[in-house]
Amino acid sequence: MQTEYIHFPSREARSKFVAKRFQTYFSDSLLDVGCFEAPLRDILEGVKYTGIDVSGKPDVELNLENCTRLPFETGEFQCVICIDVLEHLDNMHAIFHEIIRVAKRHIIISLPNCWRDARRPIERGRGTFAHYGLPVDPPTDRHKWFFNYTQAKEFLERQSQENSLRIVEMFATEKPKPWPARAFRKILYRGERYSNRYTQTVWAVYEKHKGDMNRD
Repeated sequence: MQTEYIHFPSREARSKFVAKRFQTYFSDSLLDVGCFEAPLRDILEGVKYTGIDVSGKPDVELNLENCTRLPFETGEFQCVICIDVLEHLDNMHAIFHEIIRVAKRHIIISLPNCWRDARRPIERGRGTFAHYGLPVDPPTDRHKWFFNYTQAKEFLERQSQENSLRIVEMFATEKPKPWPARAFRKILYRGERYSNRYTQTVWAVYEKHKGDMNRD
């Protein structure tokens, strides 16, 4: 799988990457599932943007955890994006299928490699990592799933097969490191062992088949 080397120091930086990297897929109408503060609303031009989430600044306030059907028509949006959101949901499979239903043409999904942030604290035997653990107070945000690069890739590929979606692009992003460091790591950890340790995110762009795009 192709890897793009980039670091997202903030959500804003990630949103700018999404806007630039996937701009060819953004036309007409766009649904942002799990938008939170909806930064893409101000970044994208000439796109009818709709963001949904339980908090932040969504256009439609919706708790995805309690949702069995998104409040939109089948094929209502030319493109639907869901960026690092599904891992927060117990019902991630059901929401994925709803994303497919409301998309007319393109679907863009990203999943984090949860092993990456957990690796060092576990190896050192101390420390914590975001979105997991046992906080004293109930957390407002946590991951419901703990998977690695290999599992994220297999999940995204299987969704393509089971839902008649064509994978237009699939790639990984990784924090930039000097090439000698990457080369040494790849000697130590060959194949997907390297990716399971160091890949940050797995991205997939799907296209619905023409028969599905024209179906009401």
